[in-house]
Amino acid sequence: MQFWKKFALGAVAAIGLAVPAVAAERAVIVLDGSGSMWAQIDGKARITIARETLSAVLADLPDDLELGFMTYGHREKGNCGDIEMLVEPTVGTGAAIAEAAEGINPKGMTPISDAVRLAAENLRFTEEKATVILITDGLETCEVDPCQLATELEGQGIDFTTHVLGFGLSDEDGQQVACLAENTGGQYLSAADGAGLVDALTKAVAQVVEVAPEPAPEPAPEPEPVAAHNLKPTVSFAEGGPDLVDETYDIVWSWYKPNAEGGEGEYVGTDYYSRFEGTLEPGEYILKVEIGSASATQPITIQDGKIAKPHFVLNAAILKLHPRSSEGAEVSDDASTEIKLNGEYLAYEYGDVDIVVPAGSLEAIVTIGEAQVSRSYTPKAGETVEEDVVLGTGLVFFTTEYAPGAKVEDDIFMEIFEAKVALDGTRKSVAYGYNGEQDYELPAGDYVMDYRLGGASGQVPFSVASAERTDVPVSLDAGVLSVTTPTDEYVEIFSSTKDIAGNRKSFDYGYGPSFQTTLAAGDYVVFSRKDDVESETPVTIKAGERFELTIEVAAEGGKKK
Repeated sequence: MQFWKKFALGAVAAIGLAVPAVAAERAVIVLDGSGSMWAQIDGKARITIARETLSAVLADLPDDLELGFMTYGHREKGNCGDIEMLVEPTVGTGAAIAEAAEGINPKGMTPISDAVRLAAENLRFTEEKATVILITDGLETCEVDPCQLATELEGQGIDFTTHVLGFGLSDEDGQQVACLAENTGGQYLSAADGAGLVDALTKAVAQVVEVAPEPAPEPAPEPEPVAAHNLKPTVSFAEGGPDLVDETYDIVWSWYKPNAEGGEGEYVGTDYYSRFEGTLEPGEYILKVEIGSASATQPITIQDGKIAKPHFVLNAAILKLHPRSSEGAEVSDDASTEIKLNGEYLAYEYGDVDIVVPAGSLEAIVTIGEAQVSRSYTPKAGETVEEDVVLGTGLVFFTTEYAPGAKVEDDIFMEIFEAKVALDGTRKSVAYGYNGEQDYELPAGDYVMDYRLGGASGQVPFSVASAERTDVPVSLDAGVLSVTTPTDEYVEIFSSTKDIAGNRKSFDYGYGPSFQTTLAAGDYVVFSRKDDVESETPVTIKAGERFELTIEVAAEGGKKK
């Protein structure tokens, strides 16, 4: 993290403080706060990496840069309107933005387009120059076309720009959001890890800072004709394989000054595509190429009057996985796939998977709902592995009633277990949730659902068939008991009869002055105690009905029973 911070501060200082600014610039950073930001890169959650990046890059900003901070999907699931401006655009907001990012708890949807629109409107983009910097690890999930939005904003704005930082996005997914930048004259920057995100955010902030032009130099003598470029690299997936010449895969070239150990040192520049032709100052560099999750580096030497033509072999394969809940089903957009290389985390994908990966021992862990399967592959360099991954799931839908016509509105607890009982008498827990209506996508098989609401509980066996929906209505045959006490008396509900040992079963307990629980239909005893004063009151609960009991104050020093 110390390296990131030093790098970021140095870069921002160089672009923002070395020369005087023409006028105050205004921008808003929009950070993805959707649930996918809990996915990990090198053992660390993406949201954690994003927080560290903001803290490092924004620690020292130009004095006249007005910067705001917005997020989405951080407060509730399934709400496309969950968008919030956490820090209004003004100068000196670096620390405030870093602090606001610490409080983001990813959980919801990805309303990219509406967030960018709101940020633009906050910046009054139709009246003055404005820039939005979007950091996202996913695609639009709220049925708004980001490409069309970008075209609209560009046409309406005075000087509007969007830069998009694709954090952990596949090459294909990155193309789907890159139009937000391209259609507004901005840049799409891909970041595969924390260092890449620092690099991308630093460049984006640099684009916002408009500096005064330097005085025009004195006319120089006409130079001798030279080549238009001095670097033309090529890349192939395998040794002896064809060079990549189309743009099916996003190719990222980055070059650095070598450090003391001969590895990547000071960052110099980045460019894209197989047609890249660079012009660098003569000297020694480390050149890196990245496609998907595969990369390769090598040292290069740039000489006057010569064109360096280094060739890279990625030693990479193409992995295409199509997760389906059942045979013949469409590819599941809800599927998630974790990809490991030699047992170590490599990438995390959603929905259809089409990714460039290093050749070697790969494991793909595919999850749909509560079902999960693992696939192993050992592709060679240049090969393509393609497979339909069928999990064989079905959908089970639970509805609950106290009695016919009396729907349960409270958060009833349900836990799903495998029907098979282990030698120690336990069952394997599969999933759980809280609601009167719940649904789960489960592998085909036999299960038991345990439910609990107040003092009412029970079990419901059920089976799931692949590619089918199973509706399971649950009748609690229960009612509601409401107990009012004079103050904070202890209240406990017992069975009306005792077992052979003379004990009564306890169903629920709590404290007054207002205590409420759910009980199966039947007879009970309500026990109440305050200091040394106790009382017992028999009650009868009927299914689908509410029974209200008021316990009166006992005579002073008395014991009511």
